[in-house]
Amino acid sequence: MEKDKFVLVYKSKIVKIAGTDFHEVYGEAFDFYKLEKRKTKRRPYLRSAYFDKEKVFLDLFWIHIGEKQNFRDKIRRMKFFPCAIDLIKNSKFPPTSKENPNKRSEILHRFKGKSRDSDLFFVQIKENKKSGQKWLISVFPCKK
Repeated sequence: MEKDKFVLVYKSKIVKIAGTDFHEVYGEAFDFYKLEKRKTKRRPYLRSAYFDKEKVFLDLFWIHIGEKQNFRDKIRRMKFFPCAIDLIKNSKFPPTSKENPNKRSEILHRFKGKSRDSDLFFVQIKENKKSGQKWLISVFPCKK
């Protein structure tokens, strides 16, 4: 018997970034990052509503984006960065969580969201089991 997965979708109040030019989208997404970065002297983070206001660090996302070779993929992911910030800060809906198959000491949490212009996206957060630290790894649109 197969389990039916019912995932609640957080409806963001923010519109995804418009545009197709890498520098245009990157600049706007990085501006949202800088707003959060200014709030702390150390590593930039957000307080997550779902994780009882625990910190979710943001710097790993930009490393992950930098490793991508395909510019279209980078643009596709960065367009949803402001929506992802809103989701992490405000969503109390439970994610789908599973142990990282490549690294047993980590848990991967995947939240589902919808931008104000009704585009579905996922936000993936990595949690270290030992320390409990959480990092934003990835943001990507849902395939239709």
